[in-house]
Amino acid sequence: MFSIKKSFESSFRERGSKFLGYLFPIDSENKFSDQLDLLKSRYPDATHHCYGWRINPAQPKEFSTDDGEPSGTAGLPILNQLKSFEVVNAGIVVVRYYGGTKLGKSGLIEAYGLAAKQCLEKATLISIRPVQMFEIQYPYSEENTIQKWKNDYELVVQESEYLEIITLKIACPKEMAAQFEKELIGMKHLNITFEKLEEHFMAS
Repeated sequence: MFSIKKSFESSFRERGSKFLGYLFPIDSENKFSDQLDLLKSRYPDATHHCYGWRINPAQPKEFSTDDGEPSGTAGLPILNQLKSFEVVNAGIVVVRYYGGTKLGKSGLIEAYGLAAKQCLEKATLISIRPVQMFEIQYPYSEENTIQKWKNDYELVVQESEYLEIITLKIACPKEMAAQFEKELIGMKHLNITFEKLEEHFMAS
């Protein structure tokens, strides 16, 4: 699975129609809406603003719309390119200026898909990994146990606090999280306590 850190653009003409592709990073529907509004204000006279987006690597959510084009000919080809490239936390808007010649359903599918694909081919893709966040607390005497877990479960410390006891906020790869949680449950007798937090993701 991959994501992006910055925006990328594409443009081409097909039988008189102009297609402008815009790929950008997002982490919420609201962020996507903000970007869409910006593009609509930038191209208020465009015939269509079609798009697709995918967010949340831990539990991917996705959406697409044809914005007046025939059903399935615009938003879905855009979304399918995001899925094909395994990209999440990103959105693509393709702006179309109609050139007077109808492209037909297959022509539209190809054009919108190509606009999205060209953006993704230009993009620098960053590999990401779904993780389960935990907060663990333990006495200093158990530091060796924690170090072993860090190696065994590829744990990454996000935050740390060293007071009378140690508190760590850590990320555990999602595929190892259930087994790691079992280990934690079995360690209460050593005064190792934990709280299961949100699912998240991180660059790998």
